[in-house]
Amino acid sequence: MRQAWQQLPNTFFQQQNVLLVARGLIGKILITQFNGLLTAGRIVETEAYNGIIDKASHSYNGRRTNRTEVMYAAGGVSYVYLCYGIHHLFNIVTGIKDTPHAVLIRAVEPLVGIDIMLARVNKNKADATLTKGPGNVSKALGISTLHSGSEMGNEIFVADDGFAHRESDIIATPRIGVDYAGEDALLPYRFIVRGNKYVSGKKA
Repeated sequence: MRQAWQQLPNTFFQQQNVLLVARGLIGKILITQFNGLLTAGRIVETEAYNGIIDKASHSYNGRRTNRTEVMYAAGGVSYVYLCYGIHHLFNIVTGIKDTPHAVLIRAVEPLVGIDIMLARVNKNKADATLTKGPGNVSKALGISTLHSGSEMGNEIFVADDGFAHRESDIIATPRIGVDYAGEDALLPYRFIVRGNKYVSGKKA
């Protein structure tokens, strides 16, 4: 299985249409390798954040802070932030330099290192909650805010193994938890695999 993994090049993340990246990541494999511990899961849910014109984005209206500065890098680096002081949410910066687009990884289907994931989340048995929702994804794969700003590479990267869902099984829906964004909360910027048990929120 691992021999078939082909790491996505930064050019994939540097596409200027963040929706194409978010949709294109469905079916790809998110891999982490920390201190010799390998974990991987197939991406089944993403959300796109369309930079300075997107009211749901941390970079809306050109906002730049110490936390969000990484969003202005060229695509292919991690943006990890803390939500509610508890959950580390993993995003991949996309687009060209100074165009602060990002894709949030909301759910993966575990493939490799499930025992390691279980230990990280303090569970005895694997079920859908292991990697359902962005906070659980980061915890199970060992990702934290310490990794914000790191390039896709040896420790965190996304790979293609040739697998692809049927086009009809990838659905676009509004994003979750962005009601503050007004009309932008209704944009179909969330991509999910129809019927997958690891998808968070409402199923389609």
